[in-house]
Amino acid sequence: MLSPDEVRLLTRLHGDLPLSDRPFADVAEELGCSEDVLIERLRHLLSRGVLTRFGPLFQIERAGGLFVLAALTAPEASYEQVAAQVNALPEVAHNYRREHALNMWFVVAAQTPALAEAALRRIEAVTGLPVLAFPKEREFFVELRLPLQSGAAEEAGHAAR
Repeated sequence: MLSPDEVRLLTRLHGDLPLSDRPFADVAEELGCSEDVLIERLRHLLSRGVLTRFGPLFQIERAGGLFVLAALTAPEASYEQVAAQVNALPEVAHNYRREHALNMWFVVAAQTPALAEAALRRIEAVTGLPVLAFPKEREFFVELRLPLQSGAAEEAGHAAR
Protein backbone atom coordinates (compact mmCIF):
# COMPACT_ATOMS: atom_id res chain seq x y z
CA MET A 1 0.00 0.00 0.00
CA LEU A 2 1.26 3.46 -0.88
CA SER A 3 1.37 6.22 1.68
CA PRO A 4 -0.30 9.54 0.80
CA ASP A 5 3.17 11.12 0.41
CA GLU A 6 4.23 8.36 -2.00
CA VAL A 7 1.06 8.83 -4.06
CA ARG A 8 1.68 12.59 -4.24
CA LEU A 9 5.30 11.99 -5.25
CA LEU A 10 4.47 9.47 -7.98
CA THR A 11 1.61 11.59 -9.29
CA ARG A 12 3.89 14.63 -9.44
CA LEU A 13 6.76 12.80 -11.18
CA HIS A 14 4.66 10.84 -13.66
CA GLY A 15 5.98 12.06 -16.99
CA ASP A 16 7.04 15.50 -15.85
CA LEU A 17 10.43 16.04 -14.21
CA PRO A 18 11.60 19.68 -14.24
CA LEU A 19 14.44 20.51 -16.60
CA SER A 20 16.79 22.22 -14.16
CA ASP A 21 20.12 21.74 -12.42
CA ARG A 22 18.38 20.23 -9.36
CA PRO A 23 15.06 18.70 -10.52
CA PHE A 24 14.61 16.67 -7.33
CA ALA A 25 15.15 19.76 -5.19
CA ASP A 26 12.53 21.61 -7.26
CA VAL A 27 9.97 18.84 -6.85
CA ALA A 28 10.81 18.44 -3.16
CA GLU A 29 10.11 22.14 -2.62
CA GLU A 30 6.74 21.78 -4.38
CA LEU A 31 5.88 18.81 -2.15
CA GLY A 32 7.12 20.41 1.06
CA CYS A 33 10.04 18.10 1.82
CA SER A 34 13.80 18.06 1.32
CA GLU A 35 15.63 16.79 -1.73
CA ASP A 36 17.21 14.04 0.41
CA VAL A 37 13.79 12.89 1.66
CA LEU A 38 12.41 12.81 -1.89
CA ILE A 39 15.34 10.77 -3.21
CA GLU A 40 15.09 8.38 -0.26
CA ARG A 41 11.36 7.88 -0.99
CA LEU A 42 12.21 6.97 -4.58
CA ARG A 43 14.90 4.53 -3.41
CA HIS A 44 12.41 2.97 -1.01
CA LEU A 45 9.79 2.57 -3.78
CA LEU A 46 12.42 0.92 -5.99
CA SER A 47 13.62 -1.41 -3.22
CA ARG A 48 10.03 -2.49 -2.48
CA GLY A 49 9.37 -3.18 -6.16
CA VAL A 50 6.63 -0.53 -6.35
CA LEU A 51 8.78 1.06 -9.06
CA THR A 52 10.81 -1.26 -11.27
CA ARG A 53 12.67 1.57 -12.97
CA PHE A 54 13.01 5.31 -12.59
CA GLY A 55 14.94 7.17 -15.23
CA PRO A 56 14.85 8.84 -18.61
CA LEU A 57 13.76 7.24 -21.84
CA PHE A 58 16.23 7.70 -24.66
CA GLN A 59 15.88 7.37 -28.41
CA ILE A 60 18.93 5.17 -28.54
CA GLU A 61 18.94 5.08 -32.35
CA ARG A 62 19.82 8.79 -32.41
CA ALA A 63 23.06 7.89 -30.64
CA GLY A 64 23.78 4.97 -33.00
CA GLY A 65 22.34 2.27 -30.74
CA LEU A 66 19.47 -0.16 -31.15
CA PHE A 67 16.50 -1.53 -29.21
CA VAL A 68 15.25 -4.92 -30.39
CA LEU A 69 12.12 -6.71 -29.25
CA ALA A 70 12.89 -10.42 -29.22
CA ALA A 71 11.12 -13.64 -28.32
CA LEU A 72 11.81 -17.28 -27.76
CA THR A 73 9.97 -20.43 -26.75
CA ALA A 74 11.16 -21.57 -23.34
CA PRO A 75 10.21 -25.10 -22.27
CA GLU A 76 7.86 -24.93 -19.30
CA ALA A 77 10.09 -27.19 -17.19
CA SER A 78 13.06 -24.84 -17.56
CA TYR A 79 11.28 -21.51 -17.97
CA GLU A 80 12.73 -19.96 -14.79
CA GLN A 81 16.25 -21.11 -15.67
CA VAL A 82 15.97 -19.65 -19.18
CA ALA A 83 14.57 -16.39 -17.76
CA ALA A 84 17.56 -16.14 -15.42
CA GLN A 85 19.97 -16.78 -18.31
CA VAL A 86 18.31 -14.10 -20.46
CA ASN A 87 18.11 -11.59 -17.61
CA ALA A 88 21.80 -12.09 -16.76
CA LEU A 89 22.85 -10.23 -19.90
CA PRO A 90 23.36 -6.51 -19.30
CA GLU A 91 21.80 -5.73 -22.70
CA VAL A 92 18.43 -7.17 -21.65
CA ALA A 93 16.27 -4.26 -20.53
CA HIS A 94 13.32 -6.36 -19.36
CA ASN A 95 11.42 -9.51 -20.21
CA TYR A 96 7.94 -10.80 -19.70
CA ARG A 97 5.96 -14.00 -20.07
CA ARG A 98 3.24 -14.39 -22.69
CA GLU A 99 0.54 -17.00 -23.14
CA HIS A 100 1.72 -17.88 -26.63
CA ALA A 101 4.02 -20.37 -28.35
CA LEU A 102 6.65 -17.63 -28.05
CA ASN A 103 6.24 -17.46 -24.30
CA MET A 104 9.22 -15.24 -23.37
CA TRP A 105 9.56 -11.74 -24.79
CA PHE A 106 12.38 -9.36 -23.96
CA VAL A 107 14.03 -6.14 -25.10
CA VAL A 108 17.70 -5.96 -25.98
CA ALA A 109 19.29 -2.51 -25.83
CA ALA A 110 22.80 -2.00 -27.18
CA GLN A 111 25.14 0.82 -28.17
CA THR A 112 25.34 -0.42 -31.76
CA PRO A 113 23.33 -2.75 -34.00
CA ALA A 114 26.32 -5.13 -34.06
CA LEU A 115 26.33 -5.34 -30.24
CA ALA A 116 22.58 -5.99 -30.23
CA GLU A 117 23.05 -8.82 -32.72
CA ALA A 118 25.90 -10.24 -30.62
CA ALA A 119 23.70 -10.17 -27.50
CA LEU A 120 20.93 -12.04 -29.33
CA ARG A 121 23.43 -14.68 -30.48
CA ARG A 122 24.79 -15.00 -26.89
CA ILE A 123 21.25 -15.63 -25.66
CA GLU A 124 20.88 -18.40 -28.24
CA ALA A 125 24.23 -19.90 -27.24
CA VAL A 126 23.53 -19.76 -23.49
CA THR A 127 19.94 -21.03 -23.65
CA GLY A 128 20.30 -23.37 -26.63
CA LEU A 129 17.08 -21.86 -27.99
CA PRO A 130 16.44 -19.95 -31.21
CA VAL A 131 15.68 -16.24 -30.72
CA LEU A 132 13.36 -14.33 -33.03
CA ALA A 133 14.21 -10.64 -33.33
CA PHE A 134 11.71 -7.91 -34.20
CA PRO A 135 13.64 -4.68 -34.78
CA LYS A 136 11.70 -1.45 -34.59
CA GLU A 137 10.45 -0.29 -37.98
CA ARG A 138 8.53 2.75 -36.82
CA GLU A 139 8.27 4.55 -33.50
CA PHE A 140 5.06 5.67 -31.84
CA PHE A 141 4.77 7.81 -28.74
CA VAL A 142 1.94 6.64 -26.53
CA GLU A 143 1.81 8.20 -23.09
CA LEU A 144 -0.32 6.38 -20.57
CA ARG A 145 -1.05 8.16 -17.31
CA LEU A 146 -3.09 6.22 -14.82
CA PRO A 147 -4.43 8.15 -11.84
CA LEU A 148 -2.97 7.11 -8.49
CA GLN A 149 -5.52 8.96 -6.39
CA SER A 150 -9.23 9.64 -6.63
CA GLY A 151 -10.02 12.82 -8.46
CA ALA A 152 -6.83 12.66 -10.52
CA ALA A 153 -8.67 11.22 -13.53
CA GLU A 154 -11.12 14.10 -13.52
CA GLU A 155 -8.29 16.63 -13.15
CA ALA A 156 -6.36 15.01 -16.01
CA GLY A 157 -9.46 15.09 -18.19
CA HIS A 158 -10.00 18.79 -17.52
CA ALA A 159 -6.34 19.58 -18.17
CA ALA A 160 -6.44 17.77 -21.52
CA ARG A 161 -9.37 19.81 -22.84
